[in-house]
Amino acid sequence: MSEKRKVAVLFGGRSGEHEVSIMSARSVMRALDPEKYDVIPVGITRQGAWIIGADPMKALEDEDFTGVRAAAIFADPSRKGLWAEPAEDAAVGNALVLTPQSAATQLASLAEVDIVFPVLHGTFGEDGTVQGLLELAGVPYVGGGVLNSALAMDKIAFKAVAQAQGLPIADYVWTTRQHWAKAPQAIMDEAEAKLGYPVFTKPANLGSSVGISKCHDRAELQEGIAEAARYDRRILIEWAVPSAREIEVSVLGNESPLASVPGEIVPRRQFYDYTAKYLASEEELSDLLIPAPLDEALTQQVRDLAVRAYRAIDGAGMARVDFLLSRANGALYLNEINTIPGFTAISMYPKLWEASGVAYPRLLEWLMDLALERFQENAASERIFRPREK
Repeated sequence: MSEKRKVAVLFGGRSGEHEVSIMSARSVMRALDPEKYDVIPVGITRQGAWIIGADPMKALEDEDFTGVRAAAIFADPSRKGLWAEPAEDAAVGNALVLTPQSAATQLASLAEVDIVFPVLHGTFGEDGTVQGLLELAGVPYVGGGVLNSALAMDKIAFKAVAQAQGLPIADYVWTTRQHWAKAPQAIMDEAEAKLGYPVFTKPANLGSSVGISKCHDRAELQEGIAEAARYDRRILIEWAVPSAREIEVSVLGNESPLASVPGEIVPRRQFYDYTAKYLASEEELSDLLIPAPLDEALTQQVRDLAVRAYRAIDGAGMARVDFLLSRANGALYLNEINTIPGFTAISMYPKLWEASGVAYPRLLEWLMDLALERFQENAASERIFRPREK
């Protein structure tokens, strides 16, 4: 049998989706075949320290770092792989004594990592920051690259790109936290004049519906903008598609991406918010309709638009593309793209591929193959300029 691949799974992180990341990573690690993969769990604390140990996931959940060790991936291809502090120097108690930032010279090589699997939702994980580190380190990784991740993560930038590509989007306005603090009345006047009610207010750079509010009047709009401003310096105010159905498509691939069957989420709450996704009681759980009850023409339109949107931001590896379909007029709107979608047992991304004939373990293998394929493609680019011989 060929040698097993060493896979470092990153989870946790400095994000409002810290807990969601842990849930997704647990599902991923359980599904990776131990006969094929040596899995190295790497937790990232809320403060940004990287940790390994007997159970870094439990350490993050309990916020008790007894016995864990600091770890790092260096932005230096000559120091490939995962590095960690010696076991005898492991942190004691609830304080992480040694951090990669303060003790880089004390870390020793732990393993040559074949692939990094970032299961990091939200800021400092899904937004191109970790991807940039891994590019500098020269390590293959699962999912989209720096540009792809950053564009998909920023809802305002994504809408601008989608609009330029002729993709259908809901009308919107946007502002910044500083502008909001200086001129709240003017911003609300603009939103009311351009969009009316209801509207959604969203942090530009976050997922899992964290910080999102549905606003039906000026008082709710003021509260919604203030809530979004807790999580990001840029705030999106978006027209609420009337009587919207939530349609999602999973996309997989690099140069030749494939689209799954579409699915539909029928929330029992006002909209598919964080509670509905991860914390809902049995009575509040959203219904997942897979495949979505759409006619053949609309199904194909949704799948085609998903691939177009994916290519528009140079998608790689994976993404879940979300749409809003108006019951009022039948119009379809591109909502957003998630480049590291949820991977829990009830998450739509793997469930849609399962319904399309790709089982969860096979999906993970496919994603790692795509990571290696893209890494090799990027390695084919010359990094030193040499005039061509005539």
